[in-house]
Amino acid sequence: MSKVAVFWDPNGIELDSLGNKQFLRATDGDTPYVAMSIRMLSVDTPEVHYPGTQKPSKMDDKLAELAEWLRQGKSQVDDHLAAYLYPKLATGQAGTLHEQQGQQAMQALQTLVDEKLKLANGKYRSVFLRVADQPFDDYGRLLAYVAPNYSPEERATLSRMERATFNLLMVANGWAAPFPIYPSLPQHLDLTLLHDAAETAFNEGRGAWAEADMLTGYEFRMCVKLYDVTKKLVASGGRLRESTPSWISRYCVDMTTREIYYPQNYIKVQPYNRIFVWPDDVSEAVSRLNLTPGG
Repeated sequence: MSKVAVFWDPNGIELDSLGNKQFLRATDGDTPYVAMSIRMLSVDTPEVHYPGTQKPSKMDDKLAELAEWLRQGKSQVDDHLAAYLYPKLATGQAGTLHEQQGQQAMQALQTLVDEKLKLANGKYRSVFLRVADQPFDDYGRLLAYVAPNYSPEERATLSRMERATFNLLMVANGWAAPFPIYPSLPQHLDLTLLHDAAETAFNEGRGAWAEADMLTGYEFRMCVKLYDVTKKLVASGGRLRESTPSWISRYCVDMTTREIYYPQNYIKVQPYNRIFVWPDDVSEAVSRLNLTPGG
């Protein structure tokens, strides 16, 4: 029996703005084609560029400095989270490792694209997109599950994993961490597949999980923000403490127990069991998913 205890059936989509996109071609008078970026839902790979267009390796010294501040208790980080982050940041290579893993994740996706989309005649099959309840992010990227567009005859011969989305396949090979965010959750069966693939990848040390000092994409971005906040705090002599931390805000749900945890307690939930919830959505999520306090 599945260990996933969260049941969720997403609604349809709502129209939103896509922003500025490059025009590619028109096939008739009412069918223009445009280029657009897609953010694959429910997964998170290491960053190749962050913050902004900067390479993560440029953050090595700053993250090592953050580690020292954590050791000295000069940040607004709870002791248990500081103890978890310290050894990953103190290596002095946290950004470099993250960037290297980002490059490897990008290559892993390209390998999957070639394997799943390239046809015998050298052409590429089209892709099938399933869009989230909230279809666009703040950068105008379409939030979607992306899969090879198999014919009905092909689908009849393939298992669910053989016709899996690229989102799921990247989790299965260990180059993406599961990153489902309420309310843009897969339905229960797909959430179970995501969970099981992530648990196997984590336990077998596949992809990025092979490195004990790895940071998930969301952890790396968090640490970059935490460095900026802590730098100001240290410079002020500890006077500029934030009442509501700006460097971490998402609550974390354990999908196997339906317990919800405060943001800094996300590490109490195994990476493959995590569902994240923005503060404004907590009340609704607690009610709809029947959540209970976890700490």
